[in-house]
Amino acid sequence: MTKSDVILERLLELHPKIIDLSLDRVERLLAALGNPERRVPPVVHVAGTNGKGSTIAFLRAMLEAAGYSCHVYTSPHLERFHERIVLAGEIIAEDRLAAYLARCEEANGGAPITYFEITTAAAFLAFAETPADILLLEVGLGGRLDATNVIEEPLAAVITPISADHHQYLGDTIAEIAGEKAAIIKSGCPAVVARQPEEAMAVIDARIEVVGAIPARAGREWRRGGDKIRVGGSDFAVTASGLTGVHQLENAELAAATARVLKGFKVSDEAMGEGLQKVKWPARLQHLTEGALPGLLSQGWELWLDGGHNAGAGAVLAAQVAAWRADDGLPLTLVAGMINSKAPEDFLRPLADHAERLIAVPVAGEASSLSPGDVAAAASVVGIEAMTAESVSGALKAIVAAGGGPKRVLICGSLYLAGAVLRANRSLQEQGA
Repeated sequence: MTKSDVILERLLELHPKIIDLSLDRVERLLAALGNPERRVPPVVHVAGTNGKGSTIAFLRAMLEAAGYSCHVYTSPHLERFHERIVLAGEIIAEDRLAAYLARCEEANGGAPITYFEITTAAAFLAFAETPADILLLEVGLGGRLDATNVIEEPLAAVITPISADHHQYLGDTIAEIAGEKAAIIKSGCPAVVARQPEEAMAVIDARIEVVGAIPARAGREWRRGGDKIRVGGSDFAVTASGLTGVHQLENAELAAATARVLKGFKVSDEAMGEGLQKVKWPARLQHLTEGALPGLLSQGWELWLDGGHNAGAGAVLAAQVAAWRADDGLPLTLVAGMINSKAPEDFLRPLADHAERLIAVPVAGEASSLSPGDVAAAASVVGIEAMTAESVSGALKAIVAAGGGPKRVLICGSLYLAGAVLRANRSLQEQGA
């Protein structure tokens, strides 16, 4: 274990609840640290249910293509915690991460604080003490009481598509969830908003008016026509991108619209086009072509990985699967694992008309993993033939053993599963499996 791993394990013990939304604890700690959140570069704050990370990835690629240096904060990580904190374009180094975590642990003095809150404080320290032009800051959960919502004057607030998720923390209706997420919109800042369900948009509109934000809403202040979007009187073409999926074009549009309204930043059409092509964001419809796991499949088969886990993600995956099937006719088999805070039936229902079978697996290394039996039962409820396997590699072997022609296999249901798959793919390859 690294030094940061040891500290992170200790931090998990500081609060009995993994999630306990509040600003009191993080504000106390940040004050003890000298309020580093007030010394970070200009902030683009991003909330929403789906597409936050992809939108940030697009925006980062566009800004970097324009010559700007970017800090980035995202969660959760896939393979190691360090991925959450990007300093001026580089994942934070182990020695620096350990040092910032140690400073936060000392300043906190053993007081109750959640893992996300104290690690967010460490991230703010890193961002304040490392030069960069801009900070792209992803909300962890919700918005109103999320630890990132200590930023008082963001350069822009971005709201990605909102759908049902985290009911136990954010509310039972889309309107309630939208209210939590819209709270990152502050007075005088541009509010860049993706297309939303009507009930979510009504709440967001009200927030923009009440706080006096500058609206930049899809379909109104910016809109798509053909393959172009118009923002502030100028057009920009958004076509194919470096990320797969029809929904990724919408994320790219949102990023482009954001780039256009950032005061003090100039991102040319050429820089946006370059960013569209160069963007990278693992486990979002990632085509796995190298490593041990693709090697378990027969020639002509395809293996894809996505971390989607809620109803909105299921819907956009279903749209892409339908487009694939219309193009090449390959049948789809799902390999799915989920954690127990998610609603597997809601996620799987949109995919029911497109999958011929599902093999349920545990999320390796996660105590909160749903049992494969529970995931398989949910698949059966929505009309997908289901079975279980003890691992992803076991599921892939079972799919091949069942015979038949080439298939497309999609591993999905959890970002934690996606991270485990990426680790296993590399590990198995190193072992020669």
